[in-house]
Parts: sequence; structure tokens; C-alpha cells
Amino acid sequence: MRILLATDGSRAADQARDLVAAMPWREGGRVRIVTVAPTRRDLPGVPWTVDVQPDADRVEDDTLRVHRDALETAEREIRSARSDLKIEPILVRGRAASAIVDEARAMPADLVVVGHRGHGPWESMLLGSVSSEVVDHAPCPVLVARDERLGPVIFADDGSPSARLAESVLTRWPLFTGLPITVLTVAQHGFPYAASLAPMAYPGVMEQVTETAEELERLAREENTAAAGRLRAAGFDATDFLREGDPAHQIVAVARERRAGLIVVGSRGQTGLRRLVLGSVARNVLLHAPCSVLVVREPVAPAVDASIHELEAELVSAGL
Repeated sequence: MRILLATDGSRAADQARDLVAAMPWREGGRVRIVTVAPTRRDLPGVPWTVDVQPDADRVEDDTLRVHRDALETAEREIRSARSDLKIEPILVRGRAASAIVDEARAMPADLVVVGHRGHGPWESMLLGSVSSEVVDHAPCPVLVARDERLGPVIFADDGSPSARLAESVLTRWPLFTGLPITVLTVAQHGFPYAASLAPMAYPGVMEQVTETAEELERLAREENTAAAGRLRAAGFDATDFLREGDPAHQIVAVARERRAGLIVVGSRGQTGLRRLVLGSVARNVLLHAPCSVLVVREPVAPAVDASIHELEAELVSAGL
């Protein structure tokens, strides 16, 4: 496998590093460790008129030293745990999320691993802005790490094409060998609000809603059982588990109950806007998960993704 690990020296990045070091690897594994230092004009505390600022060189040197130290530490820790890996440390300058995505595409990476948040004023957020943007735009699956464990695994299966892609990742990659997997499908129940006004006016509405809910639950149960069966046939210790309610809430709740090390979820986004690239379920799971989350994103052509970046830049410039 070819893995791109992003580091900035933060505690979350150290957790991502330790997770990569603990992964089961096959011969020929390759890790590219990248740290992204801001350009001179983007350095905190350095104004645009850097040429007349006597402290500009010192600020830049200090910043670069922090990133080099993070890079050297990550390389040393991974190499001490796995001497058989090919490790490539790289320091680049630029905008962090964009540079990480570009490096993943150039590698090309099978997987990007990032911490769930990094340094900076937003460090207290549940999901850092860099991690969130990398998940949205990476050309491959992204693992947002919260600790060094990979299992037990919760596989959130909703029957979508993205879920099938996530299932193929589970069966093809060596990372999950020997880990117990809970295949979780959430049947969404609940009486539609609009229909709640109609029973007196439209005879049979209640019966139709009930029949529809029962049919959806039946289909969810069949999908859940089938997915777990396929994983067992592939040699995994897989169990099927059906819940009812809000999908994101139930996925997070089951992960807590079962002390999961990883949630695997597909992304079903259909638009290019950043806030909609991920489906709402995947986004909410990323925000609230108590463990690491692997988001398996359906491939997006580089030209399309570049257009997405351009559209986002225009929206930001317009204040939207």
C-alpha cells in the first residue's frame, strides 16, 4: 500500500503517526510523510510588507524548524516500529489542505491519514478545517485518526454504491485482517410530519406509511445480513446488526457501546460544494465519532475536483 501521512507536530497528528506505525503491512509498503509550512506571507504575525520587518526571518525560521522537527520525529517513530517500510519525508510550502491533496494525487496514494484536528486557533474543534477539506477533496479514502487502534471495526452499510466500495476496501486491504467487524445498518423509522395532518382527510394514509416503513426495515435487514455474510465468506469475523433511528446518531452510539477503534463509512455526496461533498451522515459521524473514521469516497476526476476548488474560491471571495 501507498499511504500519505500528514503531520504538523500536533497531538492529533502524533495519533495519526502512531496509527500508521501500528498498521499491519505487507512487503513493499510505502509511507510518504508530508508536513506543510505556510508561505512567508501567510506566516502568523508577519504582515504583507515582510521586506521591512526585522523579525520576518526569525518567524519564518522558527516555523520551518517546527515543521522539520515534526517531520523528523514522525519518520523516526515509524521507522523504529517498522524498519521494512519505505519512508519518504517531505516538507512543502503552501496551503495545508490543498498541498496534502496534491501530494496524494501525485504519489498516487491508496490512503491518506490525517489527525482529526491540528495546530491553530481551531484546535478545539471536533474536526479540524484541514482534515475536513482533505476528506472532501482527496482522490482516495481518508482515515481521520483519533487514536492508534484500528479495531474493533464498525462498518456502516446503507446499501449504497459508496457502501459497496467501502466493503471492497475492507476485503482488499491488509489493514483489517483479523479484526472483528460489526456490519451496522440503520433502518430509518418515523411518521412523516406532512402525513400526520392527513389521516382524517385521506383514508389509508396510516396503513400506507406503516407498510412502507415495514418494507424499508425488511430491505435493510436483508442488506445487513447479506453484507455480513459476504465478509464472513471472505474470512472475516463479521456480525450483522440492525438499528432503528437517525443513522449518524446510531452509528456513533454503537461505536461507543462496542468500544470501536474505527468506523468505516462511505461518502454519498452528489454536489461539488464543500459542505455537501460528504453526505450528511458521513459528515455527522466525522464530527461526533469517539474513534477513528475511514471515509471511502467515490473517485472524482481531477478536472472536476479542480472546478470544485475554483467554485469554492469564488464563493469565499463573494462572502458566501
